[in-house]
Amino acid sequence: MGLLDGTTQREYYQGSDLGNYQFTSLRDIINQFMVVYVGENKMIPKASKVDVAFHAQRALRELSFDTLKSVKSQQIDLPPTLVMSLPHDYVNYTKLSWADSAGIKHPLYPTNSTSNPFQILQNENKSYDFTVPSETLINNGDFSSGAISSISGLTDWTKSDSYSASTDAVHVVANKLVFEHGSNAPIPSSTATTSRAYAVWQAVDVTGIDLLDLSAVGRSAVAATGKGVGTIRVGISTLTYPVYDPHTGNPNKLTGPSLNNTDQIFDLYTTVGTRALMTFNDGLGIDSTLTLTDVDVSSQTTVYVLITSFIEDFTDTTLANSENIVDDIVISCDAISDTIQETSSPNSSTWNNYKSLAPSENQDDYQDDTYWKMNGNRYGLDPQHAQANGSFYIDQRVGRIHFSSNISGKTVILDYISDSLGTDDEMQVHKFAEDAMYKSITHAMLSASSYGQPLVSRLTKEKFAAVRKAKLRLSNIKLEELTQILRGKSKQIKH
Repeated sequence: MGLLDGTTQREYYQGSDLGNYQFTSLRDIINQFMVVYVGENKMIPKASKVDVAFHAQRALRELSFDTLKSVKSQQIDLPPTLVMSLPHDYVNYTKLSWADSAGIKHPLYPTNSTSNPFQILQNENKSYDFTVPSETLINNGDFSSGAISSISGLTDWTKSDSYSASTDAVHVVANKLVFEHGSNAPIPSSTATTSRAYAVWQAVDVTGIDLLDLSAVGRSAVAATGKGVGTIRVGISTLTYPVYDPHTGNPNKLTGPSLNNTDQIFDLYTTVGTRALMTFNDGLGIDSTLTLTDVDVSSQTTVYVLITSFIEDFTDTTLANSENIVDDIVISCDAISDTIQETSSPNSSTWNNYKSLAPSENQDDYQDDTYWKMNGNRYGLDPQHAQANGSFYIDQRVGRIHFSSNISGKTVILDYISDSLGTDDEMQVHKFAEDAMYKSITHAMLSASSYGQPLVSRLTKEKFAAVRKAKLRLSNIKLEELTQILRGKSKQIKH
């Protein structure tokens, strides 16, 4: 016997979409609205599906904040930095807590007594220093913070995707950027065959800066029979060279080849007219340091430190991988900014002092109902601070949550609200709130039209009533659960 959506009971119980019958997708809401509400002699004579979709998403977003059950949660083991990043779809938090070894959640409380403010760069005499700090121009130049990603913005450095059907890799090993080359496939009918060519890059804000200096440490792979020396290029680029895509890694293609093995992609120049790049290709397999000076970025606001790597004359893919290695990327400049500068440390002295404080221990051993370690020690305290679970504050400027030091290493749980528009799977409406969605879309569309103005007053009341009814239904109050909570507590319900 099948369900209403065409799914058989066997498919349902053996699948992973359990309980989804209580929801209606936003796509179905939009389609059904177009059929029932839009058309001749209907509530809305004429409307495009695009307009309906816009107002449907707006309605879903608004209902998600205080009507629908749109609370999500994330759990991490808090690192020594005492910092947790806000989720990508975060709108607001509902609760922060830490879980002990028994799996019991202990609520954390916000503090308004500290913060991590923007710490202005100052001279020794405490006047403002408008000199652009070189160390703030590039992040993780020594590759000490770990992994890099092919997804832009996820890590400081972005990398091109390595060829999946090979042993090629672009990764960080022992705090060094390592390019592993073992493939040149597919090979065209050409004698000039190289390995695949990969790239790693990072954006640099050069607003107000005229000249940059760049230095790097590189190690070129040793040549062998069947493959040549390793070539590494480190330089400055706009990444806007015609048809250049740093993610494209195969320079051997007959059409649309990778340009990661060319010089032209380094499309900025020094003041003496040379391309803004350094080349490591000695093939000695030892570290060497190169320096690039006076790169002209005066006409730019954003440039990229670009690193490319490949192996020349790569014809024998049966050999062990060749490794090109890069480390210690350093940018320096002598520039004066028109805006106040932040210190190189991402942490202000206020935050450093707060996280170095050792609050009271927050572990209960559950021996009895009394937090016995605090017995007799709570006189004279401000009640809002009379707790030992720990505290936090949210730095909206940088999108991070900061915790007190007694939470270090503990399992932290963030319950937060999203807007239900993160993915297609999230864009669904509980059937208790389906009528509220229709009323909200109708109200929004007719409120924005000239012919719908006489109906706005009535539609406002209908929308309010439908949302209130949905909220009551979704509150999910059960009489048995309520009486269980009150049983044995000697509580009187006053009317």
